[in-house]
Amino acid sequence: MNSNCIGGVLHLRLLLFSTSNRILAAHPKISASRRLSTATMGSRSQLPSPPLAEKVKHEMELFGDVRVDNYYWLRDDSRKNPKVISYLQQENAYTEAMMSGTKKFEDEIYAEIRGRIKEDDISAPLRKGPYYYYSRTLEGKEYVQYCRRPIPNRDAPSSVHDTMPSGPDAPPEHVILDENVKAQEHGFYRIGAFKVSPNHKMVAYAEDTKGDEIYTVYVIDAETQAPIGKPLVGVTSNLEWAGNDALVYITMDEILRPDKAWLHKLGADQSNDSCLYHEKDDMFSLGLEASESEKFLFIASESKITRFVFYLEVSKLEEGLKVLTPRIIGIDTSVSHRGNHFFIQRRSDEFFNSELLACPVDNTSATTVLIPHRASVKIQYIKLFSDHLAVSEREEGLPKITVYHLPEVEEPLINLEGGKSVQFIDPVYSVDLSVSQFSSTILRFSYSSLRMPNSVYDYDMNTGESVLKKIETVLGGFDASNYVTKRKWATASDGTEIPISIVYQKNLVKLDGSDPMLLYGYGSYEICIDPDFEASRLSLLDRGFIFAIAHIRGGGEMGRQWYENGKFLKKKNTFTDFISCAEYLIEQKYCSKEKLCIEGRSAGGLLIGAVLNMRPDLWKAAVAGVPFVDVLTTMLDPTIPLTTSEWEEWGDPRKEEFYFYMKSYSPVDNVKAQNYPDILVTAGLHDPRVMYSEPAKFVAKLRDMKTDDNMLLFKCELGAGHFSKSGRFERLQEDAMTYTFMLKALNMIPASGSA
Repeated sequence: MNSNCIGGVLHLRLLLFSTSNRILAAHPKISASRRLSTATMGSRSQLPSPPLAEKVKHEMELFGDVRVDNYYWLRDDSRKNPKVISYLQQENAYTEAMMSGTKKFEDEIYAEIRGRIKEDDISAPLRKGPYYYYSRTLEGKEYVQYCRRPIPNRDAPSSVHDTMPSGPDAPPEHVILDENVKAQEHGFYRIGAFKVSPNHKMVAYAEDTKGDEIYTVYVIDAETQAPIGKPLVGVTSNLEWAGNDALVYITMDEILRPDKAWLHKLGADQSNDSCLYHEKDDMFSLGLEASESEKFLFIASESKITRFVFYLEVSKLEEGLKVLTPRIIGIDTSVSHRGNHFFIQRRSDEFFNSELLACPVDNTSATTVLIPHRASVKIQYIKLFSDHLAVSEREEGLPKITVYHLPEVEEPLINLEGGKSVQFIDPVYSVDLSVSQFSSTILRFSYSSLRMPNSVYDYDMNTGESVLKKIETVLGGFDASNYVTKRKWATASDGTEIPISIVYQKNLVKLDGSDPMLLYGYGSYEICIDPDFEASRLSLLDRGFIFAIAHIRGGGEMGRQWYENGKFLKKKNTFTDFISCAEYLIEQKYCSKEKLCIEGRSAGGLLIGAVLNMRPDLWKAAVAGVPFVDVLTTMLDPTIPLTTSEWEEWGDPRKEEFYFYMKSYSPVDNVKAQNYPDILVTAGLHDPRVMYSEPAKFVAKLRDMKTDDNMLLFKCELGAGHFSKSGRFERLQEDAMTYTFMLKALNMIPASGSA
């Protein structure tokens, strides 16, 4: 690739595009833990001995403080060191042996979870151009097919009552790409992007066959699947069409920081692609978005507190990137386009929940405030249409959708008033805006709650009518009316009220303190863990479990300040909030500490590691999925992916104040000689977000220091990354194993070993 990048235009300072953080594993797919049942495991004397990692002294000194890491040798960036691989294999074998006594139960749980799935199904078809686009799953197959079907009367205006025709007289279905075929040659397979060209003749898709999130992009003919040009290698999944003859994509540097944006002309060799921008500041990373109008591409460089945007006009690629919003430390901007205006969502310290501005395309400095900043309402993101604006907001911890009618394109844009809010039925829920047609009056959104399966709606922005287009099928006699959802508030140690979302099967729980509970938490990156539906969770709820989510500080549920009060030198609020939620649930007799299991993944795994060290007496069992637990060592090493870009999230421990604060909660640094509950830890060998060595070191140190004989299991997927296995049924096996682990912890597995 040539190096005529314009990276010298602006000097930068911190973050990582959202898809590159220790974030996306935050979704609360339930996992669990366990305590041994002699009825299912045999006596302690019959149990295998756990592997003990060799101690090799490694000293690290800073600010006069010496830390000794006896398991530093477990880090192997090549993932090929025979000694390291052997240790991981021993841990996996030990976990398998310890779970062997309940394998029959685990297999039955897996069959139960899989049995709720309608294996042959399609997604809600999306009308786009001359086609309906959708994905299809087949019975017994792990992966999806990407399909489309011609619209019979493509000139008719779209309506919420549109239905894709099927049957023998309907236009034929065409399978554009079958993941099942592509995945046959690989142990891991994931498509990270699937982009149809504006003329609907081609598709560009990004393929990961390892789990390390380093992709190869292929362009194919949408009808014949014939390849067009050579693949683009070593790229991210962040790519967009720039008209019908070019692609823009992002690549990463040696620490997997998205740092360069490239323009690729179809048919050209990748080595001849032109670099549109090179972000040289290792605190910043690049992101890429297309406007809903398809007339502009936006390339953003962002840190945790700053984001500025360039635009590329698709019809004038030769003009290159132009600055839309300047780099100003502490100002975060996101941009959309409609007609003669750019729409700019802007956040600052003063306007912490964001305001919405507009400016003429030909005069970007002349901004008008459309939606002013509100201290109680956070603007999350917007979606533009030719005649409407849909705004995703948060108020009182709940998501909401507000729709505004826009004036004609040639008319001036002024303050927006009279927005209509979409109404929802559950006390706690999750709602997201989906892909929609820019020229349409139809807004598509997905809705679910802890008791309501995922549902796709089309909403007429003129009339306010909503029509259900698809609801997730849950087999096995599921009845949503049997489940109760609630929202409660726990009081933190500093008086802050922390929201908790709760669900249970109303015919099974007693609410007298005797019910088992799984409490989930995350609390980082301003990520909102909204309460949504998981069919696999029914295997717990239908056994009398109560499931709860603690919406702790560090997340974004209650607005930007909620996040600010759970990061940097306030990070411990995340952990103490979680403990306060647990104590509240016990006090209110939703559970007891003898029946309380906890779980978190990724940065949520940091939460679990921290509260295990702080209050090991409060939990019966814990699951830490791909946990970020070696915080201090990782954040001191700029060669590790994500480190430099996250100094504005956790703090820079090269500064003494942050060093000692981070050391005071970093789970690996705070393992003590004390009793711990049953613990299950997972990892992925090829994980680029949280290195497998972090959970491996955490487990090794726990084995050496803990004073109990409770279960400590470590499962490292040797052929996967941050998001576990890639097949839809393979992932259910992890659910079945962790559910079994937790039910063991609570001695809830029948003596027969049968579910």
